[in-house]
Amino acid sequence: MTDFDEFVNTRGAALLRFAFLLTGDPHQAEDVVQEALSRCHPRWSTIELYEVPEAYVRKAVLRQYLSWRRRRSSREVTVADVPDSAAAGADNADRIAVRQQLWHLLAKLPRMQRAVLVLRYFEDRDDEDIARLLGCARATVRVHAARGLQRLRQGLPEGSLSMEV
Repeated sequence: MTDFDEFVNTRGAALLRFAFLLTGDPHQAEDVVQEALSRCHPRWSTIELYEVPEAYVRKAVLRQYLSWRRRRSSREVTVADVPDSAAAGADNADRIAVRQQLWHLLAKLPRMQRAVLVLRYFEDRDDEDIARLLGCARATVRVHAARGLQRLRQGLPEGSLSMEV
């Protein structure tokens, strides 16, 4: 058993990375994680008894992200500055440009499509696990994944997804 503070100290960075992948904004990611943790804290004595308490907290982060209350009022997406292409080299600059473009396209996806793609490709979860986390059918997960990937492919130059991004 671990106490709540120890859990946050050891797993907080991983939760924040997960939330950042979902939100695309470091400040909103912090808000989502903070809200999820504040909801888990009063029930921690029960949560810590679970086989994998982090799974419960990750689901809380995911639910908080998907919540309608957290919907952004603006469609603007904050991105980091692109490094100087002359210093990075032409090949590296192309990879960075594709990554930036992919990031912009991912940010434009509907919440469920984005959540499915993050869970599938960044969290390496299977359809059944994603369906359980999102509370939907496996077929719904596959539809969201297919539609999300189709929108990403439409927005990127041909062959760019095969690059190491």
